[in-house]
Amino acid sequence: MAISGIEPALWNDWHVVAEAEQVIRYGRYVTQLLGTPITILADPPGREITAFTAAGQPIRARQKYGYVWACLGHPAQDIITFSECEDDDRWVVTGGSIGVAVSGLRAVENFLDLGHLSFVHSGILGEEPFTEIRSYKVAPLPEGGILATECKVYQPQASPVATEGFEVDYVYAVRRPYTVLLYKANPAQPHRQDMIVLFVQPVSEERCVAHMLLVYIKEGLEAADVRRFAQLIFSQDKPILENQMPKRLPLSPRTEIPVRADASSAAYRRWLQEAGIQYGAIPV
Repeated sequence: MAISGIEPALWNDWHVVAEAEQVIRYGRYVTQLLGTPITILADPPGREITAFTAAGQPIRARQKYGYVWACLGHPAQDIITFSECEDDDRWVVTGGSIGVAVSGLRAVENFLDLGHLSFVHSGILGEEPFTEIRSYKVAPLPEGGILATECKVYQPQASPVATEGFEVDYVYAVRRPYTVLLYKANPAQPHRQDMIVLFVQPVSEERCVAHMLLVYIKEGLEAADVRRFAQLIFSQDKPILENQMPKRLPLSPRTEIPVRADASSAAYRRWLQEAGIQYGAIPV
């Protein structure tokens, strides 16, 4: 365990803690990470970002992808990178930062849940009677995490640019305990995929902030459309998440019986347990 009592895999990792634009605009931003209050400072042009704890201890802080990242310990790896963000024909947009009164692990699991799309996001990401979730593949990633492929779901409006419903191919990748990616077919260019990344900031074991990175093909879209669409979807998820009990994620498979649609959730819980992640979880 780290000196803080929090597992090193989290303490020594980079976490998104704020939208850079907000910090630069106000010059000072106060938040919390892994139960530790932190203050972020920025000079007016945003050239330099600094951060420190409530006790005045400096911590590492950097900007990337429109967000401020912080590491409370000694980084064991670099900030995660995405090659898709280098494509000139894509919008790379921050989707906002939304506080949620639930464990960050619950927020990641909800993002993985195909079964809720037809009910929570009815008329947009799903609808009745297209509620059945067919079997899909889940496998471990070589560097840690999980990959879910061959996920298919009918969606009336898969993205802001969609003009009609179609069966959408999904790929999920959990790259780090609090970071999950979604790749989905683009309606205008079906041979290519849009990418949505959810960075979850574990404020405490039962509170988090969800930060979204939206990487969409520009054809037919404005950046504001992308951001507005993502915020609509997450606003529908927020009350569902906050009503889940317990607020921490149980890692025991006996606590919440999985069904076929929950294959990725079950794999995520197993990986967390194997990786020794307990912050925000109810261990086996």
